[in-house]
Amino acid sequence: MISDMKTTQIAHKIAQLKQELAELGPMHPGSLSEQYNVCGKPGCRCKDPKNPQKHGRYYQLSFTWRGKGRTRFVRAEHLAGIREKIANYKRFRELTDEWVDLVVEREQREREQNQ
Repeated sequence: MISDMKTTQIAHKIAQLKQELAELGPMHPGSLSEQYNVCGKPGCRCKDPKNPQKHGRYYQLSFTWRGKGRTRFVRAEHLAGIREKIANYKRFRELTDEWVDLVVEREQREREQNQ
């Protein structure tokens, strides 16, 4: 727990976080989903009234960046790379959130010491 840490421990943890951040590889925000669709061709298998079989599986990356929502289709051969980038981005967010928590705690301790 952060409140139990000493100022020197906080500084050491921040240094560790910076190192871990520096080692992160390529990243991308977002999440992946599987998509299936129905085409417009009459008589297609996807339009069968008794046993419709949608086209797909298509992979879609959805994310919001700078206030704008975006989606992109991802080819199956690129899935592993995109999943790794998404995991790196999530780890980046976790590390930066932890860093900010530590900085806020350190600032609070410094204010208390100066009173």
